[in-house]
Amino acid sequence: MATISEQIAAWAADTKYEDLDPAAVEMAKTILYDSIGCALGGYKTHDVGIMRGYLEEKGGAEETTVIGSGVKLPAVETALLNALMVRALDYNDIYWKQDPSHPSDIIPGPLALGERMGKSGKELLLAIAIGHEVEMRLCEAGFPGIRERKWHHATLTAFASPVACGRMMGLNATQIAHATGISGSRHGTFGAITAGHLTMMKNAADPMATQSGALAAELAARGFEGPAHVIDGKEGLFDAYGDDWKGEILTDNLPKAGSPWRIVQCGLKSFPTEALTHAPLTAVIELITEHDLQPDQIESIHLKTISRAADILSDPTKYNPQTRESADHSLPYCIAVAVVDRKITPASFDESKIYDPTVRAQLKKLTVSGEPAYEALFPAKQPNEITIRTTDGVNHVKYVEYPMGHPEYPISDAALDAKFGALAEGVLSEGRQAQVKAMVDDLENVGNIADLMKLLVSDV
Repeated sequence: MATISEQIAAWAADTKYEDLDPAAVEMAKTILYDSIGCALGGYKTHDVGIMRGYLEEKGGAEETTVIGSGVKLPAVETALLNALMVRALDYNDIYWKQDPSHPSDIIPGPLALGERMGKSGKELLLAIAIGHEVEMRLCEAGFPGIRERKWHHATLTAFASPVACGRMMGLNATQIAHATGISGSRHGTFGAITAGHLTMMKNAADPMATQSGALAAELAARGFEGPAHVIDGKEGLFDAYGDDWKGEILTDNLPKAGSPWRIVQCGLKSFPTEALTHAPLTAVIELITEHDLQPDQIESIHLKTISRAADILSDPTKYNPQTRESADHSLPYCIAVAVVDRKITPASFDESKIYDPTVRAQLKKLTVSGEPAYEALFPAKQPNEITIRTTDGVNHVKYVEYPMGHPEYPISDAALDAKFGALAEGVLSEGRQAQVKAMVDDLENVGNIADLMKLLVSDV
């Protein structure tokens, strides 16, 4: 009987662009556009600068395009660097079932391999949909998810990335199964990177898993073998990580022509912060705006949220963030800066803002409690209630169940364009931004995705 990785590989190898329904195509375009914007914003960050300096100094075959700089690197290295740009601001897409994930972290893998091989826009859209399908199913299959077992979701990305990369390269089912075994067996990631003090590894782990998938696909194409039982066999994913797995979630009803794709269920981020901050931020910004509340009018702020958000994002260390990486994973800080500015942007995590006295003053007003009843509704809903008490003794309350950007509360086209423009500023001119949007909108008619990559080189 075929293993799970062999069944997924056979599906991926046989699936064609024509098997995508129109909704999946449009969502793949939307996520690609959003991911490009995130990469353009991430290009300017310190951690990307370190990685870019190292990889560009190292050099190698000039195969594929680094977003922003336009430097040419080997495809596997480009996959890592461009993926780090997508991830650096913690602003790209989000899916959360038993496990959280950012499936668009995978896109730079097939994008780089596809550019090297002269692949078309249709093939890129298919690879995006396949990567999302596998990653999102992996997020659903563990009970509890691996994050609850103290592992990071990059562990799962290492199983999904080689499938998307292998399909982009046109590998056969046997080769894709080998690629899955190569990557999945070597890339477990500890939850320590998002627990306690946060470092640059918080955003680098998933890009490294994307790179692992690209490397595995390259090796499998040349005959290198990996264990086909890496998911459901002895000492594979299910066996090694323990507890209950529902393997059928990974293989039942894999989409074909006319059937729905999971990518349409993926959310987009309206804020460049950890996913569990989004519903609280939606509530606080709406409440502050509705009542025109100024920071000096506020006596206290109390948030009731799901238990894991209170535990992961509101421990004592989160009340004194020191860096961008710690601030964007601090629920108290994110709420404090939202109270002051009524918005959250990448600039919210500049050092000057992190140490702004007005923002720091709001941190002292905030308390957070985890609600077991809310936890029971997660992840189908993300209930949060914010109560702001003003200095004149009035309580203002806001309850939300979905963050802005969730499929039940989708981000508008105008808001998405504004997000892209803000991220691309200083890297691409407005004219170039419009060209990128037009090409992504018409991607199914693009004969060579190298044409898209040419537009992602800085022109300002």
